[in-house]
Amino acid sequence: MTGVQTCALPIFGLEQSTAQGIQGSLVVVSAPSGGGKTSLTRALLPWLAARGVAAEISVSYTTRAPRAGEIPGEHYHFITAEAFAQRVDAGDFLEHAEVFGRHYGTARDVTEARCAAGVDVILDIDWQGLRQVRLHREDVASVFILPPSVEVLAERLRGRGQDSEQVIADRMAAARAEMRHYDEYEHVIINDDFKVALEALGAIFLARRQRQRTQSQQHAELIKRLLG
Repeated sequence: MTGVQTCALPIFGLEQSTAQGIQGSLVVVSAPSGGGKTSLTRALLPWLAARGVAAEISVSYTTRAPRAGEIPGEHYHFITAEAFAQRVDAGDFLEHAEVFGRHYGTARDVTEARCAAGVDVILDIDWQGLRQVRLHREDVASVFILPPSVEVLAERLRGRGQDSEQVIADRMAAARAEMRHYDEYEHVIINDDFKVALEALGAIFLARRQRQRTQSQQHAELIKRLLG
């Protein structure tokens, strides 16, 4: 997996963070289907960029076939089941899971390299993936996105106009099962007003940049002079 970029989305603020020697954060963001996680995390990148924070969304490896409009390396890294199994055996994944017969995984070395370069890396995975990541990274942050009500969640799922009522009912059941794990996360955001939810999510990333360890790295010379 060496040389494969984690995300094809723009990486803002990278020059500043790398020069300052800041260690980027690893942040798991989870939500039920229809919770608005994708819209929030995509909007988060330019929001953070405007504040000088380098961030990107990790691109998972998967064994499923590309869907219409999906670009390899941007939406997923598409590989065979055999290649995926080899990477699992080699310990190449920070976390991996099987969903409806397809396998998904997060590259360990690329993720750690991006954090070391001062980039905040967002993992779009569920609670099972979070548990696995915690086995390897004690400093992982976690955010769960909740809808404002069951009714709104159902409306969002119906708004896609792609599924039957039975499929929507199945998705609602899966969403409830997912939401039962919200208390395994450090932070919980109710996605009612999009702008408010975005600012709340962004505040978590900004707060992590103010941790003593990070500030000590970023302002080592200043602190040395202040302490005499």
